[in-house]
Amino acid sequence: MIFWATAIALAILVTLFVGVPLLQRGQREDNWQDSADVALYQDQLAEVDRDLARGVLDPEEAERTRTEIARRLLAADQSIPAQTATAPTGLSRTVIAVAFLAIMGGGGALYWQLGAPGYPDIPRAERLANAADMLRNRPTQAEAEARSSDLPRPTVTLPEDQQQIVTRLREIVADNPDELQGWLYLANIERTVGDFAAAARAQNEVIRLKGDDATTEDLSYLVDMMVAAANGIITIEAQAVLNEIVTRDGDSLVAAYYMGQLYAQTDRPDLAFRLWRDVVENGESDSLHVRLARGQIEEAAFNAGLDYTLPPERGPSAADIAAASDMSAEDRDAMIRGMVAQLSDRLASEGGPASDWARLISAYGVLGEVDQAEAIWLEAREVFGTSEEAMQTLRAAAESAGVPTE
Repeated sequence: MIFWATAIALAILVTLFVGVPLLQRGQREDNWQDSADVALYQDQLAEVDRDLARGVLDPEEAERTRTEIARRLLAADQSIPAQTATAPTGLSRTVIAVAFLAIMGGGGALYWQLGAPGYPDIPRAERLANAADMLRNRPTQAEAEARSSDLPRPTVTLPEDQQQIVTRLREIVADNPDELQGWLYLANIERTVGDFAAAARAQNEVIRLKGDDATTEDLSYLVDMMVAAANGIITIEAQAVLNEIVTRDGDSLVAAYYMGQLYAQTDRPDLAFRLWRDVVENGESDSLHVRLARGQIEEAAFNAGLDYTLPPERGPSAADIAAASDMSAEDRDAMIRGMVAQLSDRLASEGGPASDWARLISAYGVLGEVDQAEAIWLEAREVFGTSEEAMQTLRAAAESAGVPTE
């Protein structure tokens, strides 16, 4: 209430500052002739003219007398209080009312956009403490799934014969819990039919059976399913999986996106922005997590008090693709080579994620320049040799380009 009372009081003061002059009297009128002193000095000037005509005064003395009287007349004129005319009262009051409404309305609209209506004034230390408390007291996976179970979800209705196959697969997996291939199939099928909680449970079994051979891709898929089942909430268990991904691959953009989402959900938009910026600026534009980060990063920046403009998507634009479809084979090849050269120059000067290096290796393979693809592979191996996930991506690209990787 103190804030709103202060805001209204300031609006009233500003309105009065603008409006009071409108209610005061208007412009000065030139009726100084009514002053007695001015009239006296005018009579004296006339008397000087008469004395000069009668010969009582000589011209030189008359001129000195006129000068002195004129000086006194000017001083008297300047000492007369300005008399003013009354401004139109109705119009002035209307202008004041409009000014007050404009100040209140404009200020309210600006506060609605930039402020936080209804949000109490909380010191920074207390806000950080509240955020830390929110982080500690997030729901478990089971609690989040229970809360989201009543929410409407898109469902996939399978034909009866396919539904029978799914039902039979569930029975087989339940009877053979150590059969890895069955859990792999089931995890994908449960995701397809929209049962993300079941897909997460199946993927958990996949990781259990793989043991030390479980990859970061396996863990990333598990997080995807857990978050989907929890209606977007990053639960305590999901964070534990994310921590494992980061331990294995500190450059994982999947982990960066979900950790950013975790901070956004716990009132730390500043940390969310930092993580999402890395995802947006270094990830592939066709990646699901990059698209999700692009859709939220500007709001996070705004909430963190930062000025940030979303960069253009990486890769060829829709216009480039449309133009390429109408080109001749020679022109299309020239355009591709130009884009490959630009990508190569950017990686050489600025660096980039493993996905960009893999794309460059594949592009040289498509162009038939295997030697160049091999050179890029060897350089990328030096850069990303410590990241298992990055090396898997790069190795697959090199092999598809015909480059020996052993």
